[in-house]
Amino acid sequence: MKPSNRAQTIDRLATTLRFLAWPIACGLLSAIVIVQYNQLARLSRSSQPPPLAEALAAPSFADVIAHASPAVVSINATSVNVGSVERASPDKVNLYLEERASLGSGVIISADGYILTNLHVVDTLFDAFNAQVTLVDGRQTPATVVAWDEGSDLAVLHINMDGLTPIPRGDDSSLRVGDVVFAIGYPRNVGQSVSQGIVSALRRGADSTIERIQTDAAINPGNSGGALINSNGELVGLNSSILSKSGNFEGIGFATPASLAVNALEEMVAQAIEGNAGYLGVITGEALGPRSSELFFGIDSVRGMLVESVDDGGAAMRAGIQPGDVITRVQGTKVIDGGNIMAEVRNKKPGDTIEVEVYRQGQTLNLPTTLGFGQAIIIEP
Repeated sequence: MKPSNRAQTIDRLATTLRFLAWPIACGLLSAIVIVQYNQLARLSRSSQPPPLAEALAAPSFADVIAHASPAVVSINATSVNVGSVERASPDKVNLYLEERASLGSGVIISADGYILTNLHVVDTLFDAFNAQVTLVDGRQTPATVVAWDEGSDLAVLHINMDGLTPIPRGDDSSLRVGDVVFAIGYPRNVGQSVSQGIVSALRRGADSTIERIQTDAAINPGNSGGALINSNGELVGLNSSILSKSGNFEGIGFATPASLAVNALEEMVAQAIEGNAGYLGVITGEALGPRSSELFFGIDSVRGMLVESVDDGGAAMRAGIQPGDVITRVQGTKVIDGGNIMAEVRNKKPGDTIEVEVYRQGQTLNLPTTLGFGQAIIIEP
Protein backbone atom coordinates (compact mmCIF):
# COMPACT_ATOMS: atom_id res chain seq x y z
CA MET A 1 0.00 0.00 0.00
CA LYS A 2 1.27 3.39 -0.88
CA PRO A 3 2.02 5.78 1.94
CA SER A 4 -0.67 8.14 0.83
CA ASN A 5 -3.27 5.36 0.87
CA ARG A 6 -2.12 4.18 4.33
CA ALA A 7 -2.46 7.70 5.63
CA GLN A 8 -5.91 8.00 4.22
CA THR A 9 -6.95 4.70 5.84
CA ILE A 10 -5.63 5.83 9.21
CA ASP A 11 -7.46 9.12 8.86
CA ARG A 12 -10.72 7.37 8.07
CA LEU A 13 -10.28 4.99 11.07
CA ALA A 14 -9.51 7.91 13.35
CA THR A 15 -12.60 9.72 12.08
CA THR A 16 -14.76 6.60 12.71
CA LEU A 17 -13.36 6.21 16.19
CA ARG A 18 -14.12 9.86 16.95
CA PHE A 19 -17.76 9.29 15.97
CA LEU A 20 -18.04 6.06 18.00
CA ALA A 21 -16.14 7.15 21.08
CA TRP A 22 -18.90 9.33 22.53
CA PRO A 23 -21.73 6.71 22.24
CA ILE A 24 -19.46 4.02 23.68
CA ALA A 25 -18.44 6.24 26.56
CA CYS A 26 -22.07 7.15 27.26
CA GLY A 27 -23.06 3.46 27.21
CA LEU A 28 -20.30 2.56 29.64
CA LEU A 29 -21.23 5.42 31.94
CA SER A 30 -24.91 4.42 31.82
CA ALA A 31 -24.05 0.81 32.68
CA ILE A 32 -21.94 1.98 35.62
CA VAL A 33 -24.75 4.25 36.84
CA ILE A 34 -27.34 1.46 36.59
CA VAL A 35 -25.14 -1.00 38.47
CA GLN A 36 -24.43 1.56 41.18
CA TYR A 37 -28.12 2.46 41.45
CA ASN A 38 -29.14 -1.19 41.92
CA GLN A 39 -26.50 -1.66 44.60
CA LEU A 40 -27.63 1.48 46.43
CA ALA A 41 -31.28 0.39 46.18
CA ARG A 42 -30.47 -3.01 47.73
CA LEU A 43 -28.54 -1.34 50.53
CA SER A 44 -31.39 1.09 51.12
CA ARG A 45 -33.99 -1.68 51.32
CA SER A 46 -31.90 -3.67 53.78
CA SER A 47 -31.43 -0.66 56.08
CA GLN A 48 -35.04 0.56 56.01
CA PRO A 49 -37.46 -0.49 58.81
CA PRO A 50 -40.16 -3.04 57.82
CA PRO A 51 -43.57 -1.85 56.72
CA LEU A 52 -45.77 -0.50 59.53
CA ALA A 53 -48.10 -3.50 59.66
CA GLU A 54 -45.12 -5.85 59.84
CA ALA A 55 -43.38 -3.72 62.46
CA LEU A 56 -46.51 -3.65 64.66
CA ALA A 57 -47.11 -7.39 64.33
CA ALA A 58 -46.23 -9.18 67.59
CA PRO A 59 -46.93 -12.67 68.89
CA SER A 60 -50.66 -12.83 69.73
CA PHE A 61 -51.99 -15.04 72.48
CA ALA A 62 -55.63 -14.50 71.52
CA ASP A 63 -56.16 -18.15 70.60
CA VAL A 64 -54.50 -19.29 73.82
CA ILE A 65 -56.78 -17.08 75.92
CA ALA A 66 -59.86 -18.12 73.95
CA HIS A 67 -58.96 -21.76 74.63
CA ALA A 68 -58.77 -21.32 78.42
CA SER A 69 -61.25 -18.54 79.24
CA PRO A 70 -64.50 -20.59 79.04
CA ALA A 71 -63.29 -22.59 82.06
CA VAL A 72 -62.88 -19.51 84.28
CA VAL A 73 -66.06 -18.45 86.07
CA SER A 74 -67.21 -15.62 88.30
CA ILE A 75 -68.33 -16.53 91.82
CA ASN A 76 -70.71 -14.32 93.78
CA ALA A 77 -70.97 -15.57 97.34
CA THR A 78 -73.02 -14.34 100.28
CA SER A 79 -71.82 -15.39 103.72
CA VAL A 80 -73.44 -14.93 107.11
CA ASN A 81 -71.11 -13.84 109.90
CA VAL A 82 -71.20 -12.01 113.22
CA GLY A 83 -71.51 -8.31 112.54
CA SER A 84 -71.45 -7.02 116.10
CA VAL A 85 -71.68 -8.19 119.70
CA GLU A 86 -73.69 -6.51 122.43
CA ARG A 87 -73.64 -7.37 126.12
CA ALA A 88 -77.29 -7.32 127.19
CA SER A 89 -76.57 -8.25 130.82
CA PRO A 90 -73.67 -9.58 132.89
CA ASP A 91 -74.52 -13.12 131.83
CA LYS A 92 -76.01 -12.54 128.37
CA VAL A 93 -74.48 -11.52 125.06
CA ASN A 94 -76.42 -10.72 121.89
CA LEU A 95 -74.85 -11.57 118.54
CA TYR A 96 -76.03 -9.60 115.52
CA LEU A 97 -75.51 -11.29 112.19
CA GLU A 98 -74.80 -9.63 108.90
CA GLU A 99 -74.48 -10.79 105.34
CA ARG A 100 -71.30 -10.12 103.39
CA ALA A 101 -71.01 -10.25 99.63
CA SER A 102 -67.83 -11.69 98.16
CA LEU A 103 -66.69 -11.62 94.56
CA GLY A 104 -64.12 -14.05 93.26
CA SER A 105 -63.23 -16.42 90.47
CA GLY A 106 -63.15 -20.16 89.98
CA VAL A 107 -61.91 -22.73 87.48
CA ILE A 108 -63.96 -25.57 86.00
CA ILE A 109 -61.88 -28.69 86.50
CA SER A 110 -64.26 -31.35 85.16
CA ALA A 111 -67.29 -31.61 82.90
CA ASP A 112 -69.16 -33.07 85.90
CA GLY A 113 -69.43 -29.56 87.30
CA TYR A 114 -66.61 -29.38 89.87
CA ILE A 115 -65.10 -25.92 90.30
CA LEU A 116 -61.92 -25.09 92.18
CA THR A 117 -61.55 -21.78 94.00
CA ASN A 118 -60.03 -20.25 97.13
CA LEU A 119 -61.79 -20.84 100.43
CA HIS A 120 -61.64 -17.15 101.32
CA VAL A 121 -63.89 -16.43 98.32
CA VAL A 122 -66.77 -18.36 99.93
CA ASP A 123 -65.65 -18.50 103.58
CA THR A 124 -68.24 -17.99 106.33
CA LEU A 125 -68.31 -18.45 110.09
CA PHE A 126 -71.44 -20.60 110.16
CA ASP A 127 -70.88 -22.54 106.95
CA ALA A 128 -74.01 -20.82 105.61
CA PHE A 129 -72.91 -20.77 102.01
CA ASN A 130 -74.89 -19.14 99.24
CA ALA A 131 -72.97 -18.94 95.99
CA GLN A 132 -73.84 -18.26 92.38
CA VAL A 133 -71.60 -19.02 89.41
CA THR A 134 -71.59 -17.05 86.15
CA LEU A 135 -69.91 -18.48 83.06
CA VAL A 136 -68.17 -16.37 80.45
CA ASP A 137 -71.08 -17.00 78.06
CA GLY A 138 -73.47 -15.39 80.54
CA ARG A 139 -75.12 -18.53 81.94
CA GLN A 140 -75.76 -18.44 85.69
CA THR A 141 -76.53 -21.15 88.21
CA PRO A 142 -76.49 -21.67 91.97
CA ALA A 143 -73.44 -23.51 93.26
CA THR A 144 -73.03 -25.85 96.20
CA VAL A 145 -69.85 -25.73 98.26
CA VAL A 146 -69.15 -29.43 98.68
CA ALA A 147 -65.82 -29.39 100.56
CA TRP A 148 -63.01 -27.14 101.64
CA ASP A 149 -59.54 -27.24 103.14
CA GLU A 150 -58.60 -24.40 105.47
CA GLY A 151 -54.89 -25.26 105.46
CA SER A 152 -54.51 -24.80 101.70
CA ASP A 153 -57.23 -22.12 101.35
CA LEU A 154 -59.03 -24.23 98.74
CA ALA A 155 -62.70 -24.95 98.22
CA VAL A 156 -64.66 -27.10 95.79
CA LEU A 157 -67.99 -26.01 94.34
CA HIS A 158 -70.40 -28.13 92.33
CA ILE A 159 -72.87 -26.95 89.70
CA ASN A 160 -75.53 -28.86 87.78
CA MET A 161 -75.06 -27.71 84.21
CA ASP A 162 -74.38 -29.20 80.79
CA GLY A 163 -71.96 -27.89 78.17
CA LEU A 164 -69.10 -27.13 80.55
CA THR A 165 -65.54 -26.70 79.27
CA PRO A 166 -62.89 -27.95 81.74
CA ILE A 167 -59.55 -26.21 81.59
CA PRO A 168 -56.58 -28.20 80.22
CA ARG A 169 -53.89 -28.87 82.80
CA GLY A 170 -50.25 -28.01 82.31
CA ASP A 171 -47.09 -29.25 83.99
CA ASP A 172 -46.23 -26.70 86.67
CA SER A 173 -43.07 -28.63 87.57
CA SER A 174 -41.55 -27.52 84.27
CA LEU A 175 -42.07 -23.80 85.00
CA ARG A 176 -39.01 -21.59 84.97
CA VAL A 177 -38.44 -18.05 86.13
CA GLY A 178 -39.12 -15.83 83.13
CA ASP A 179 -41.81 -18.00 81.55
CA VAL A 180 -44.78 -16.01 80.20
CA VAL A 181 -48.01 -16.54 82.16
CA PHE A 182 -51.52 -15.05 82.15
CA ALA A 183 -53.91 -14.47 85.03
CA ILE A 184 -57.59 -14.88 84.08
CA GLY A 185 -60.33 -13.83 86.48
CA TYR A 186 -63.03 -11.33 87.36
CA PRO A 187 -61.31 -8.42 89.14
CA ARG A 188 -63.39 -5.69 90.77
CA ASN A 189 -66.62 -6.78 89.07
CA VAL A 190 -65.56 -5.55 85.61
CA GLY A 191 -66.15 -8.88 83.89
CA GLN A 192 -63.60 -11.45 82.80
CA SER A 193 -60.18 -9.92 82.42
CA VAL A 194 -56.72 -11.16 81.44
CA SER A 195 -53.35 -9.84 82.58
CA GLN A 196 -49.94 -10.89 81.28
CA GLY A 197 -46.72 -11.32 83.19
CA ILE A 198 -43.90 -13.73 83.87
CA VAL A 199 -43.02 -16.23 86.54
CA SER A 200 -41.08 -14.03 88.95
CA ALA A 201 -40.01 -16.74 91.39
CA LEU A 202 -40.76 -20.31 92.40
CA ARG A 203 -41.12 -20.87 96.15
CA ARG A 204 -40.17 -24.44 96.96
CA GLY A 205 -40.71 -26.58 100.03
CA ALA A 206 -38.26 -28.80 101.87
CA ASP A 207 -38.87 -31.59 99.34
CA SER A 208 -38.09 -29.22 96.44
CA THR A 209 -41.68 -29.27 95.16
CA ILE A 210 -43.16 -25.92 94.15
CA GLU A 211 -45.36 -24.58 96.94
CA ARG A 212 -46.13 -21.16 95.46
CA ILE A 213 -45.70 -19.50 92.10
CA GLN A 214 -44.80 -15.81 92.24
CA THR A 215 -45.82 -13.70 89.28
CA ASP A 216 -46.02 -10.06 88.23
CA ALA A 217 -49.20 -10.70 86.22
CA ALA A 218 -51.73 -8.33 87.78
CA ILE A 219 -53.90 -10.01 90.45
CA ASN A 220 -56.57 -7.74 91.95
CA PRO A 221 -59.55 -8.26 94.27
CA GLY A 222 -61.88 -10.63 92.45
CA ASN A 223 -59.03 -12.53 90.77
CA SER A 224 -58.72 -14.93 93.71
CA GLY A 225 -59.51 -18.47 92.62
CA GLY A 226 -58.93 -17.67 88.95
CA ALA A 227 -56.56 -19.40 86.56
CA LEU A 228 -52.88 -18.82 86.01
CA ILE A 229 -52.13 -20.31 82.60
CA ASN A 230 -49.00 -20.80 80.54
CA SER A 231 -48.44 -19.72 76.93
CA ASN A 232 -50.17 -22.91 75.75
CA GLY A 233 -53.41 -22.07 77.55
CA GLU A 234 -52.90 -24.74 80.22
CA LEU A 235 -53.60 -24.34 83.93
CA VAL A 236 -50.39 -24.07 85.95
CA GLY A 237 -51.68 -22.30 89.04
CA LEU A 238 -54.66 -21.00 91.00
CA ASN A 239 -54.36 -17.28 91.74
CA SER A 240 -54.55 -16.86 95.50
CA SER A 241 -53.03 -13.72 97.00
CA ILE A 242 -50.89 -10.61 96.65
CA LEU A 243 -48.18 -9.03 98.77
CA SER A 244 -49.13 -5.39 99.17
CA LYS A 245 -49.09 -2.61 101.74
CA SER A 246 -51.81 -0.64 99.98
CA GLY A 247 -54.19 -3.53 99.40
CA ASN A 248 -53.82 -3.07 95.65
CA PHE A 249 -51.59 -5.02 93.29
CA GLU A 250 -47.97 -3.92 93.52
CA GLY A 251 -46.33 -6.46 91.23
CA ILE A 252 -46.06 -9.39 93.65
CA GLY A 253 -48.77 -12.01 93.28
CA PHE A 254 -48.93 -15.65 94.26
CA ALA A 255 -50.64 -18.74 92.89
CA THR A 256 -51.03 -22.27 94.20
CA PRO A 257 -49.44 -24.74 91.75
CA ALA A 258 -52.07 -26.56 89.71
CA SER A 259 -50.72 -29.98 90.65
CA LEU A 260 -51.27 -29.30 94.37
CA ALA A 261 -54.65 -27.65 93.87
CA VAL A 262 -56.12 -30.29 91.55
CA ASN A 263 -54.81 -33.17 93.67
CA ALA A 264 -56.47 -31.56 96.69
CA LEU A 265 -59.70 -31.19 94.70
CA GLU A 266 -59.72 -34.85 93.72
CA GLU A 267 -59.20 -35.88 97.33
CA MET A 268 -61.88 -33.52 98.60
CA VAL A 269 -64.40 -34.61 95.97
CA ALA A 270 -63.83 -38.28 96.79
CA GLN A 271 -64.38 -37.61 100.49
CA ALA A 272 -67.40 -35.41 99.80
CA ILE A 273 -69.04 -38.13 97.73
CA GLU A 274 -68.26 -40.73 100.37
CA GLY A 275 -69.54 -38.53 103.21
CA ASN A 276 -72.78 -37.37 101.60
CA ALA A 277 -75.93 -39.04 100.40
CA GLY A 278 -77.37 -38.06 97.05
CA TYR A 279 -79.59 -34.99 97.00
CA LEU A 280 -82.70 -34.70 94.84
CA GLY A 281 -83.58 -31.09 95.58
CA VAL A 282 -87.37 -31.12 95.91
CA ILE A 283 -89.84 -30.02 98.54
CA THR A 284 -92.90 -32.20 98.61
CA GLY A 285 -96.32 -31.68 100.10
CA GLU A 286 -98.77 -34.29 101.28
CA ALA A 287 -98.99 -37.88 100.16
CA LEU A 288 -101.93 -38.22 97.80
CA GLY A 289 -104.85 -40.42 98.72
CA PRO A 290 -108.22 -40.90 96.98
CA ARG A 291 -109.70 -37.61 98.24
CA SER A 292 -106.65 -35.39 97.58
CA SER A 293 -106.13 -37.06 94.21
CA GLU A 294 -109.72 -36.30 93.26
CA LEU A 295 -109.33 -32.72 94.52
CA PHE A 296 -106.11 -31.97 92.60
CA PHE A 297 -106.54 -34.02 89.43
CA GLY A 298 -110.20 -34.95 89.15
CA ILE A 299 -109.45 -38.65 89.50
CA ASP A 300 -108.95 -40.69 92.65
CA SER A 301 -106.19 -43.02 91.42
CA VAL A 302 -103.05 -40.83 91.58
CA ARG A 303 -100.70 -41.90 94.39
CA GLY A 304 -97.39 -40.38 95.41
CA MET A 305 -95.89 -37.14 96.71
CA LEU A 306 -96.95 -33.78 95.26
CA VAL A 307 -93.93 -31.62 94.34
CA GLU A 308 -94.32 -28.12 95.76
CA SER A 309 -90.98 -26.68 94.63
CA VAL A 310 -87.60 -27.66 93.20
CA ASP A 311 -84.18 -26.22 93.95
CA ASP A 312 -83.06 -23.70 91.37
CA GLY A 313 -80.38 -25.40 89.29
CA GLY A 314 -80.61 -28.58 91.36
CA ALA A 315 -80.77 -32.21 90.35
CA ALA A 316 -84.56 -32.37 90.10
CA MET A 317 -84.83 -29.19 88.01
CA ARG A 318 -82.07 -30.38 85.69
CA ALA A 319 -83.91 -33.68 85.20
CA GLY A 320 -87.13 -31.88 84.29
CA ILE A 321 -89.13 -32.40 87.49
CA GLN A 322 -91.55 -29.50 87.94
CA PRO A 323 -93.72 -28.08 90.71
CA GLY A 324 -97.14 -29.72 90.43
CA ASP A 325 -95.70 -33.10 89.41
CA VAL A 326 -96.45 -36.13 91.55
CA ILE A 327 -93.50 -38.41 92.26
CA THR A 328 -95.02 -41.86 91.95
CA ARG A 329 -91.94 -44.12 91.89
CA VAL A 330 -88.23 -43.87 92.68
CA GLN A 331 -86.01 -46.64 91.33
CA GLY A 332 -89.10 -48.70 90.65
CA THR A 333 -90.35 -48.44 94.23
CA LYS A 334 -93.83 -47.02 94.76
CA VAL A 335 -93.79 -43.76 96.66
CA ILE A 336 -95.98 -43.85 99.76
CA ASP A 337 -94.70 -40.85 101.72
CA GLY A 338 -91.76 -38.45 101.99
CA GLY A 339 -89.74 -40.92 104.02
CA ASN A 340 -90.13 -43.41 101.22
CA ILE A 341 -88.47 -40.98 98.78
CA MET A 342 -85.71 -40.10 101.25
CA ALA A 343 -84.87 -43.76 101.85
CA GLU A 344 -84.32 -44.40 98.15
CA VAL A 345 -82.26 -41.25 97.63
CA ARG A 346 -80.11 -41.69 100.72
CA ASN A 347 -78.97 -45.06 99.46
CA LYS A 348 -77.32 -43.28 96.54
CA LYS A 349 -74.33 -40.98 96.27
CA PRO A 350 -73.88 -37.61 94.56
CA GLY A 351 -73.33 -38.28 90.88
CA ASP A 352 -75.46 -41.44 90.85
CA THR A 353 -78.36 -41.50 88.39
CA ILE A 354 -81.76 -42.79 89.49
CA GLU A 355 -85.07 -43.26 87.70
CA VAL A 356 -87.83 -40.96 88.96
CA GLU A 357 -91.37 -41.57 87.74
CA VAL A 358 -93.76 -38.62 87.86
CA TYR A 359 -97.39 -38.07 87.01
CA ARG A 360 -98.06 -34.90 85.00
CA GLN A 361 -101.23 -33.80 83.22
CA GLY A 362 -102.57 -37.32 82.79
CA GLN A 363 -99.23 -38.80 81.68
CA THR A 364 -96.59 -40.87 83.42
CA LEU A 365 -93.01 -39.76 82.71
CA ASN A 366 -89.76 -41.56 83.53
CA LEU A 367 -87.02 -39.00 84.21
CA PRO A 368 -83.38 -40.12 84.70
CA THR A 369 -82.07 -37.89 87.49
CA THR A 370 -78.41 -37.42 88.41
CA LEU A 371 -78.25 -36.64 92.13
CA GLY A 372 -76.31 -33.67 93.46
CA PHE A 373 -75.00 -32.44 96.79
CA GLY A 374 -77.14 -31.14 99.62
CA GLN A 375 -74.53 -30.16 102.18
CA ALA A 376 -70.85 -29.49 102.58
CA ILE A 377 -68.27 -31.34 104.64
CA ILE A 378 -65.03 -30.06 106.11
CA ILE A 379 -61.70 -31.56 105.04
CA GLU A 380 -59.30 -31.00 107.91
CA PRO A 381 -55.84 -29.68 107.02
